[in-house]
Amino acid sequence: MAKVVPRPELDAWQRLYIGEIFKGLLTTLSHAARSLSDPAHFPTLQYPEQRPDIPRDYRARHRLMKRADGSPRCVACYMCSTACPARCIHIVAEESPDKHIEKRPARFEIDLLLCVFCGYCVEACPCDAIRMDTKQAVIVGDSRASFVLTKEQLLDWDPKDYPPDDVQSQKAPGGLLHEQALQELRSGTGH
Repeated sequence: MAKVVPRPELDAWQRLYIGEIFKGLLTTLSHAARSLSDPAHFPTLQYPEQRPDIPRDYRARHRLMKRADGSPRCVACYMCSTACPARCIHIVAEESPDKHIEKRPARFEIDLLLCVFCGYCVEACPCDAIRMDTKQAVIVGDSRASFVLTKEQLLDWDPKDYPPDDVQSQKAPGGLLHEQALQELRSGTGH
């Protein structure tokens, strides 16, 4: 059963909302006066000189994870493009020269103008091949084509930008665990 909430009858002055308007203006002016008299009360950043600290799990621009040999971890299974509600991921597969891997992406593109940054692609990927942890929250371009990320752009990241406890990132070329991962890849255990 629904609960009935009584609504009081408003008199003529209350129906004009003049008093409420002045209460709202008074609140706005008090906030403005407080921030002008005490700038520390209203913290701001001098952007772009000071950048905000973005949390590690913030869903930012995508990146493709690399194997120890520098090739993408993606096996072109189409799970990310299937899970994507915006249909912004386009993959063209080709046969892989590695006998342990059936397919690899010949083309892997993400249209950032269509992407809703939901993270479903990251969750759907069975091989941890795509991540959204680049901390690049401000994405700019001068044309629509510049917002379509290619496979090469998605692979263009440096392991030094990621913490040492991110094992998968540190196994990529240039990472702290690269030599160990390269030995595993050559022995056949790192696939």
